[in-house]
Amino acid sequence: MPGTSLSPALSDRSRLYLDLEEKYGAHNYHPLPVVLSRGERIYLWDVDGHRYIDCLSGYSAVNQGHCHPKIINALVEQAQQLTLTSRAFHSNTLGEYAQYITTLFGYDKVLPMNTGVEAVETAIKLCRRWGYQVKGIPENKARIIVCADNFHGRTSTVISFSTDPDSNSRFGPYMPGFVIIPYNDTNALRQALQDPYVAGFLVEPIQGEAGVVVPEDGYLRKAWQLCRDANALFIADEIQTGLGRTGRMLACDHEEVRPDILILGKALSGGVLPISAVLADDDIMLTIRPGEHGSTYGGNPLACKVAIAALTVLLEENMTENAQQLGELFRAELQNLDSPHIQLVRGKGLLNAIVIRHANPGAAWELCMALKDNGMLAKPTHGDKIRLAPPLVITREEVLACIGIVKDSLLTLDRIGQ
Repeated sequence: MPGTSLSPALSDRSRLYLDLEEKYGAHNYHPLPVVLSRGERIYLWDVDGHRYIDCLSGYSAVNQGHCHPKIINALVEQAQQLTLTSRAFHSNTLGEYAQYITTLFGYDKVLPMNTGVEAVETAIKLCRRWGYQVKGIPENKARIIVCADNFHGRTSTVISFSTDPDSNSRFGPYMPGFVIIPYNDTNALRQALQDPYVAGFLVEPIQGEAGVVVPEDGYLRKAWQLCRDANALFIADEIQTGLGRTGRMLACDHEEVRPDILILGKALSGGVLPISAVLADDDIMLTIRPGEHGSTYGGNPLACKVAIAALTVLLEENMTENAQQLGELFRAELQNLDSPHIQLVRGKGLLNAIVIRHANPGAAWELCMALKDNGMLAKPTHGDKIRLAPPLVITREEVLACIGIVKDSLLTLDRIGQ
């Protein structure tokens, strides 16, 4: 691939930064040993000048590509005017943003937040309040159905219904009020919804952190209908799957499902700063009154202008359509590699993953290290799965370059211990 060179062993400069993190930073992540200093479109450069194709996209926060000029221009222009008022006062940007995003997605109201998990927490509170105030569930009896192998964040509430030991082990006591059922199982959902105290069903249209687990066709539509029949809210966590990533603006759009509560984040800022949002109609959103929920930074002027720019370029540059077309190419070419080390290829749009087949439990990590050395960055999840999710601005030629890197890197698995 032109302009890309293999990265050698860690330089003294890279080692310096890694040592500083190791000494002074919490040990709550296990990153690949690469120190990045610059990004543009689908590319990242490390401190030594080596270039890589980014196939993680900040866990889908950088759908629009790194440092998209229109988003950066919006950021800089607004940063020179006004960045924060808190919600104690009005700003000249919040109304504009609220109108833009609610019109785009077809909801009455938006509640702006910052991080994705804050938006999930907001949706949980909205669902419970609706359950008490509208559905008539007795106080403190509301339950929300969730799916096994979910990932909705890492707050104390959210890990209370995680089934991942890394997320919830020895962080208790846990918050009650959640019912865990298998993912992609409408019979289990139907049974759980028989409980009259169920206020809603929280679901990822595709389970990203679990390894890009795609449910069977029709699952979301059936789940949505079951919720309607049971007078329970269908809550879609589209933080990772939304905003063009799967080849539609929302992953729910593939089955023409309109969530009662829609949760957005990540690419809502194009990777520039934390911006999230919860959208719902008045009968749900207005159950929360002034003073009952909020955030100092939620809906700040800087975030409002950046989010409008991030959504605008997503639409103007047809990134969703590009994700649909090139996602099909990506999966087809991965399957055509016909490697004994690839057990499965799955995904939608440009949210894809390969499941590695190898006797060595560290094979996926070793493959990611080989990908890095060959000029591409990806990260394993749950041991044997590697997500391949480049920015949506990638071209056909760049997809094929990714395939070439994967092909060359798979040879590493022939050499590591069986």
